[in-house]
Amino acid sequence: MNAEIISVGTEILMGQITNTNARYLSEKLASLGVDVYFQTTVGDNFERLKQALSIAFSRSNMVILTGGLGPTGDDITKEAAASYFDMPLYLNDEALAAIEKYFQKLNRKMTKNNEKQAMFPKEAIILPNDNGTAPGCIMEKGDKAAILLPGPPNEMVPMFEKYVIPYLKEKSRDVIYSKVLRFIGIGEAALEERLSDLLESQTNPTLALYAKEGEVTVRVSAKAKDENEAKKLVEDMCGVLISRCPDEFYAYGDDNSLVKVVCKALMERNLSISTAESCTGGLLGQNITSIPGASQIFSQGIITYSNSAKMQYLGVREETLKTHGAVSCECAKEMAQGMRRISNSDISVAITGIAGPSGGTAEKPVGLVYISLAHKNGVCVKKFNFSGSREKIRNYAVLNALNLVREYLNGTLDKQGEKLLNKNKCSVWRIFIWRIKRLKKKAQLTKRMLY
Repeated sequence: MNAEIISVGTEILMGQITNTNARYLSEKLASLGVDVYFQTTVGDNFERLKQALSIAFSRSNMVILTGGLGPTGDDITKEAAASYFDMPLYLNDEALAAIEKYFQKLNRKMTKNNEKQAMFPKEAIILPNDNGTAPGCIMEKGDKAAILLPGPPNEMVPMFEKYVIPYLKEKSRDVIYSKVLRFIGIGEAALEERLSDLLESQTNPTLALYAKEGEVTVRVSAKAKDENEAKKLVEDMCGVLISRCPDEFYAYGDDNSLVKVVCKALMERNLSISTAESCTGGLLGQNITSIPGASQIFSQGIITYSNSAKMQYLGVREETLKTHGAVSCECAKEMAQGMRRISNSDISVAITGIAGPSGGTAEKPVGLVYISLAHKNGVCVKKFNFSGSREKIRNYAVLNALNLVREYLNGTLDKQGEKLLNKNKCSVWRIFIWRIKRLKKKAQLTKRMLY
């Protein structure tokens, strides 16, 4: 099944609003096994909209339109679609009663032009709007279907999920099953390279990579005659993906964020955490405390923005700051150790860096960040060079700080972290044992996923 999305509204063309509807619909349609090859944005013009519909239906058998279902004269989506299908519009009493009821609920008077929103072709399937005055509809003729949805996302999304998804599932003979895998510590290009053979040969299931801020997600979708068959295809592929990136994979699901995963792991292990932040200004602590139940694990957080604060509250040595500077491996290490000492927490994380846009030098450019983690066996420090705006650098720093905690909890600290573990006194034997354990863990994880 092929579909095309047409977003209607001059305000979208002029850049006055962001078109989040097209993104949402594309993601949802992909998860339902509906192919979307084109998206179009057209202004509030009757003839241009009819032309856009004609072009869309020349290459797709389904067109989803958003916007232009209001009561004013420039809301012409329904009229253009009805004209394209040669279907006259009539006043629908049920739709009109629903609109009147909505106004009564708001204790507002309905104006005459709102009756326009209750005009539909007799053949149309009307989609009730539980969150506004504009009902949607589906017009069908032959093998073509136009699905009309309101523009406001808080009206469009519930309508699509409650009425359109069941409609699309009825049209499909197959069952679609999807699963999202989340990866951290690897870029989209690097992940694509690791999975290149799978991406090039994909048929069923299909893989779709999405780059998000600081992480990458992969949606695995399979089509089959029943759900069990589709689920098995997806699970088998998930096992292969995780075996390719066992250290970078951290969770399933669209909304299963890194901070949720880390906090859950800390709660399950009954471990406490504290934070010492400089360039992030408390953003790490804010992320942790946004999770319900964080009081079980979060001991305390300190923002030590100045050098004097670092010395006064965390015990960072003046000699360290003079010799190496506040943005250094040595300072980050002492910040984490000092935070753990005063908080008596199981884990302490420290962040120091240059978020910009100014303050960087050739030696220490904007985006340079050190993240340190102190624990019962010692301390590790990681160096990062981020790019982007001040906000992005701060967000990347927080994500990587959380990932450092995840790596510690999973025993998958990389070679750099392992060298600095236990106060930089790791023996060759310790590193050998750690690598053997890591290989065993990978094998066990892959086995669980495949069987």
